[in-house]
Amino acid sequence: MTDLISSTPALAAAATHPDPAFPRFHPRPAQGWINDPNGISYINGRYHVFFQFNPESARHHRIHWGHVSSPDLVHWDEHPVALRPEDGGPDEFGCWTGVVTDDGGVPTAAYSGVRGDGGHSQVVISRGSADLVTWEQDGHIAASMPGDGLVTAVRDPFIFHFNGKRYAMQGAGLANGHAALLLYTVEDMSAWKYQGIWLTTENPVAATHTPAEIWECPQLVQVPAERVPADGVAADGVAADGMPAEGADTWVMMFSLWLSGDDHEHANGVGHLIGSLAEDPSTGLPVFVPRSGGRSDLGRDFYAPQIVQLDSASGAGSTPRALLWGWANEGPGRDGRRGRSQDEIDAAGWAGVLTHPRFLSVEDGALVVAPAPEIEAYRGPVLAGGASGSVVLPPFAEAVVKAGTVGGTGEVRLVLASGTEQQVVFAGALSEGEELRIFIDASLVEVYRKGSVATTLRAYPALGEEWILELPQGAAADVWELKLPE
Repeated sequence: MTDLISSTPALAAAATHPDPAFPRFHPRPAQGWINDPNGISYINGRYHVFFQFNPESARHHRIHWGHVSSPDLVHWDEHPVALRPEDGGPDEFGCWTGVVTDDGGVPTAAYSGVRGDGGHSQVVISRGSADLVTWEQDGHIAASMPGDGLVTAVRDPFIFHFNGKRYAMQGAGLANGHAALLLYTVEDMSAWKYQGIWLTTENPVAATHTPAEIWECPQLVQVPAERVPADGVAADGVAADGMPAEGADTWVMMFSLWLSGDDHEHANGVGHLIGSLAEDPSTGLPVFVPRSGGRSDLGRDFYAPQIVQLDSASGAGSTPRALLWGWANEGPGRDGRRGRSQDEIDAAGWAGVLTHPRFLSVEDGALVVAPAPEIEAYRGPVLAGGASGSVVLPPFAEAVVKAGTVGGTGEVRLVLASGTEQQVVFAGALSEGEELRIFIDASLVEVYRKGSVATTLRAYPALGEEWILELPQGAAADVWELKLPE
């Protein structure tokens, strides 16, 4: 094991990639398949983002863990493969979704492993070096399939802390067709203690906002909340209308909503619940009470996000912060957008992108998703200030669109155009005083609406096509070309 960073700059090499659809401002290996972000952590002064990775082809098979890291969310280094399927081990079929945590000063990965002969996933533990570059895989199993006959599928461990204690949860599917969460106490990372089914879609709030057969990639973080209640605040920090008041502890639980036959199409996308976490006085275990929820991203190409809690959720006087990455996958074309066939993906030799890092908060009872402010460092030359009408954008661009205080309402459209031919990639209403922030990175589009969630989309410009931003009357856009900082 080594304590020295072994790496290559991740974004500089992207500029010379032969595929014009390859992103330059979202780090990933030049070749191979990637999907779920995993093991997101901030340890020893660096952000670490692992991800499911097949280095051998652009197909979802025999999953490893890839690894990039950054000191500032702007300059990224690509590291060697962190975890790989071990012949004869509990992860022979793949090292699937999981987390990285600091266990007594030792970086420790906990992930879903599946044996080569199939069967249910198990939680596998691996210990890393101080720089998280080298990992020891000895096949240690911290949790196996519960003996509860109602549980028919389990996957994707996630660790959280509450009231000074460490807990874990896994997504599950039940024999009665409901999705579920399983709860574990984790006093010892090497031996998790199963505490039972924690939450299911039998809960009416969960059924409304997070419908699924299996809750994949479950997440639970505390986030900052802002609210000015109209009718007073009860002693428990909840307003008279049932929503958390400003300053009250607010937790976001997020799921990827798996349905049988999805095959990476993910029709239900990603959903979340907003609620509170309290300790059951009789058992001492945490209880999550959801109050509301919704879609976590409005695009069809977003799935399997992971969130890292950057500040202690229980630290006195601290402001909790939560940072999210998601997976934007390739596809045959969704919602009328031109996609890529499997033959085209194979020829390109790569598949999958991770989004920009995104901060989460709750405002007036609703989830708000915003790009990390650090990525403003990618702003290069100003191409337009206060532009109106139709604005031509380069293939790597950021645009901030603002509606006028009087007028300026209507629909904002982002299209790929060649002559009279147009393909609408994004269309969204713009109301008085609203603001949109749009990023284009070759084939990845991210749209952030101020005070709301994001929209993540994939689109592939054909030869001769250019990006055009169409603005309603009274709206204006500031536009930058994206450039890597020195």
